[in-house]
Amino acid sequence: MTILTLRRAEPADAARLSLLGGATFLHTFAHDHPGDAIVAHVEKYHSRDWYARLLADPANAVWIVETELKAPVGFAVMTPPALDCETDDGDLELKRIYLLGPFQSGGWGVKLLDVVEAEARARGARRLLLCVYSANLAAQRFYTRRGYSGTGSSQAFMVGDVEFEDYIWAKPLD
Repeated sequence: MTILTLRRAEPADAARLSLLGGATFLHTFAHDHPGDAIVAHVEKYHSRDWYARLLADPANAVWIVETELKAPVGFAVMTPPALDCETDDGDLELKRIYLLGPFQSGGWGVKLLDVVEAEARARGARRLLLCVYSANLAAQRFYTRRGYSGTGSSQAFMVGDVEFEDYIWAKPLD
């Protein structure tokens, strides 16, 4: 059995997060996203520079799950909200939460979500928002079990030059 640990990501983790982000995005969405579009998305939004900028901003928080040999297998990102819906000062956004396939269904998704929610509460957030792909029913079931529900809003999610629909969900934190 592989022993995993969870820790706060540091600026030096940008390369690790870039590789992990690209791998998990491809694993999760390659079945229904066109090749050129998904490659363009990964190159832009999972680049080392993208994660370096993310980690340099104290408004963001990032956690990483690693094996005992320090191989990255999962991560979560929390940011101020950047959504196509009304938000309040007391809102934060779960921007990303991914685990490599072999490490899913072992409770680490819940552990990542718990640490994000705890940090959001510590920052005084009253609500945690997230986007979930309209066709990702497994993710929707996961979030429903954890107390999230749809806000009635959705937004376009661009992958390269191809548009997909994301639902905007929320969970009150009080």
